[in-house]
Amino acid sequence: MQQEAAVAGEDLEVWIDQDLCTGDGICAQYAPEVFELDIDGLAYVKSGEDELLQDKGATTPVPLPLLTDVIDSAKECPGECIHVRRVSDSVEVYGPDAG
Repeated sequence: MQQEAAVAGEDLEVWIDQDLCTGDGICAQYAPEVFELDIDGLAYVKSGEDELLQDKGATTPVPLPLLTDVIDSAKECPGECIHVRRVSDSVEVYGPDAG
């Protein structure tokens, strides 16, 4: 099993708001192991087993080796639809709603 990312010891997860997704694909370029564009032209997160998670609000753990790529995806996303949050309390640490 892949090690999950930790910021100050915290496990992180990521999700995409497809209602805001522009289909630009920057996320899939930064972290293709975590993000993928589907046939509908929108980005989705993938499970650790490489399965596309299409349920609204579906989350996936952020693997530690990909933390920087996932954060860069959130920062560069033109739709501002990528949300990275702590698993323990669901507080967003990167993305449009980060404090």
